[in-house]
Formats: sequence, structure tokens, C-alpha cells
Amino acid sequence: MFNVQKNKTLRQDILRLTIPVIAEQTFIILMGVINTMMAGHISKEAAAAIGMIDSLNNIFIAAFSSLAVGGTVIVAHYTGKSDRIGAGDASKQAIYGGIALASCIAILAGIFRYPLIHLLYQGAEPAVLTLAFTYLEYTLPTYPLIAVTTIACGVLRGSGNTKAPAQVMIFMNLINVIASYLFIFGLHIPFTPIRLPGGGVRGAAVGIGLARFLGGIILIFILIRGTANLKIEHIFRFKPDWEKLRSILAIGVPASIESLLFSLGKLITQTFIVALGTVAIVANSVANSIHGLMMIPGSALGIAATTLVGQHMGRQDPKGATVALSYMNRLAMLALFLFNLAFIPIYPALASLYTPSREVSVLAANLLTATAIVSFAWPFAFLLPAGLKGAGDVRYTLTVSTLSMWLFRISLGYILCIQLRMGALGVWCGMYTDWFIRGIAFYIRLHNGKWQRHTVIKNSRAVKA
Repeated sequence: MFNVQKNKTLRQDILRLTIPVIAEQTFIILMGVINTMMAGHISKEAAAAIGMIDSLNNIFIAAFSSLAVGGTVIVAHYTGKSDRIGAGDASKQAIYGGIALASCIAILAGIFRYPLIHLLYQGAEPAVLTLAFTYLEYTLPTYPLIAVTTIACGVLRGSGNTKAPAQVMIFMNLINVIASYLFIFGLHIPFTPIRLPGGGVRGAAVGIGLARFLGGIILIFILIRGTANLKIEHIFRFKPDWEKLRSILAIGVPASIESLLFSLGKLITQTFIVALGTVAIVANSVANSIHGLMMIPGSALGIAATTLVGQHMGRQDPKGATVALSYMNRLAMLALFLFNLAFIPIYPALASLYTPSREVSVLAANLLTATAIVSFAWPFAFLLPAGLKGAGDVRYTLTVSTLSMWLFRISLGYILCIQLRMGALGVWCGMYTDWFIRGIAFYIRLHNGKWQRHTVIKNSRAVKA
């Protein structure tokens, strides 16, 4: 009876955290999906340019959004210890640190944007490169906004509040849809002098930038107002707390390096596809966009796993953390496999929403069908390390992820795509191999218990809300 009650409580905790995160992640992905769709109806060159720059942006964003990982873990541990003041102080440190880092990266990326894009995408068509420069120039100023929204959502999730980030993301998505459409295609109300010229790729960047700006303001207001487990006092007065910053960075820096190397690896594999031509570039971008939607249940459970494991470890309950992580991994494995298989018949129709090109749609659908067959391996490769990070086991996840990425995804992807002439499918087969290898390593780590030996925060005080 006791175990039945514990399992029921665990399921309730998982649902409470995961359902809002599913909504949040859905709308996050949709922001990119909708922009890609609208850009695809401008031209295939526009779709290729946005896909290329989004991959580059993901590398830069990884450097400061990892502070959200550190903030999530630290706040989860403080929440497990019922230390609301410590959670608030740690959140402030993470947000200010993220803004500073994002601003520096945006400035440097702006200075070196021309040689950087020519180096990475020298095989792209001139028209694609011109649009890529435009899109990058308009997205760089939004980096600090991305830092605020990402870190604020992370610390709220760490405190156990997943509803507020979901609600803000829904709002941001609605603003993005309306603003991006208007700024991309323009507006003319018949029989009136009201006319807004369309901005194409520039408009796509402005639309999502406006959504991020409004979302950041709302999230800051939520943190100032406070929630059950988290409240930031005097948010506009900042003094570095080096002990908390060290704790955040101890989690965030390895997570940042891991995310950075992972995004860099994906960018390198994209350069293999750039050499195949515009059709392959767009098909790969479309397939990645739909793949992000298909993996939302797993991504949501992974985000919840970081919070739930962190809170269990904050309460000094490693057994509970193990049970929760194992259960969530099994749940994600089943959900992703069934979900992706069910969508195989409609992948061509989904891909056609992005572009009128049948050649692009067919290639994207083939890539997604292959992915659906092996989707059960995804949770082992990504959900398990998300849970391990919740316990502070970031160096192991960094080592495994980096070695697997460079030894299998990149090297094997190059061999299959370029040397064996498998095209874009070769790159994706290298990705599947990467999933299986890192999944085995993380499964072994979960069951040997070494991930439970980390100390995330040294001192805390139990202060009830």
C-alpha cells in the first residue's frame, strides 16, 4: 500500500510539472516553426538563410542559456531545502550573469559576423548568404532578451512552478504569429490609407524579437511579485554573490560547454548538407523543425526531470531521485515511440506546409520516417542526462556527450554523407548512432549510483514562504 501511494504521488508530481512544460515547449517550438513556414513562402532562399542562422544562433545562445540550467538546478535544490530566500538570490545572480554574458556575445558576434558566416557557409548560394547576414544582424540585439526569458523560465521551473513559463510562452507565441506575419508580408486595409510594407526575412527577426521583449518584461514582473517558493527581492539592486555564482557556474559552465559543443557539432554536420545544395538545406531545416515538435513529450519530461531530481537531492533523497528518473525515462521512451510512429503517414503533408517544393517535402518526410523508427532511443540520450544534471553530475554528461558527438555524429555523418554519398540521410544516421552510444553510457551511470555523490549548494537555511 505504501509503494502504491508513493507511485501515485510520483505520477502526480510528474504530471504537475510536465503538462505545463509540454504546453511551454510546444509554443517555443512553434515560434520557430511558424517563422520557418512563413519564410518558406517568401522563397526557398529565405528558408535556407533562416535555418542556417538559427543553427549559428543556437551556438551563441548555448553559451548563456546554460546559466538557465545552473539556475534551475540550484533553485531546485534550494526549493528542496525550503529556502525561498536562497532561491530568490540565486535567481537574481543567474539573470544578471546571463544578461552580461549575452550582451558580450552579441557584440563580438556582430563584429565578426562577415568572416564567420563566409567561413561556415562558403558553399551557400550568394542570395542565401545575403539574406543570412540580414537575419543575423536583426537577431543579435535580442540575445539579452533570450537570456532573460530562458533563465527566468528555468528558475521558475526549478522552484516547481511550470505554469507561469507555459502561460508566458503561449502569449509570446501569439505575439510572434501576429507580428511576424505583419512584418514579413505587410498589411494593407482596403479603402484606407493604412499600409505596412513587408520586410521579408528582416520582418521575421523583428517579429520574434518583439515577442521576446514582451515575454521578458512579463517574466521579470512574475519574479518580482513572487510565487510560492520563489521571490526576487530588490531586483534592480545587484551585487555579485560569488558563492552563489560559483554554485551556478559549477553547473552552468560544464552544461554550457556541453551545449556549445553539441550545437557546434550540429553546425558542422550542417556544413556537410550545405554542400549538397539548397534543396537538401531546406529539407534538413524542415525535418529538424518537425522533429523538434515530435520530441516535445520527451523534452518536457527531460525539463521536469532536472527539477524533480534536483528537489529530491535537495531533500537528501537519492533513492527517490533514482525512482523518479527511471520512471520518467520509461514513460518518455514509450510516448515518443508511439507518437512518432503515428505521424509517419502525415509527414509529407506536414513538410508541405513549410514549402511548395515537392522535392523538399519528400526528402524531409523520409528523414522523419527514419527518425520515428529509432525514436525510442532518444530519452536514454537526452532525458537521462537532464536528470543527472539535476543532481549536479554535469562533468560526466559533458564528457560522454562530447565524445559521442565528435566520434560518431560528426565523423560517421561525414563518412556516410560525403564519402558514401548517402546525402542528408547519412548525417541523420550518424545522429542515430550518437543517440545509442550516449544512451548506453547514461543508462550505466544511472544504475551505478555515482551521480548521487555531488554537493550542489554548501550552505542553506530553511525559510518557509
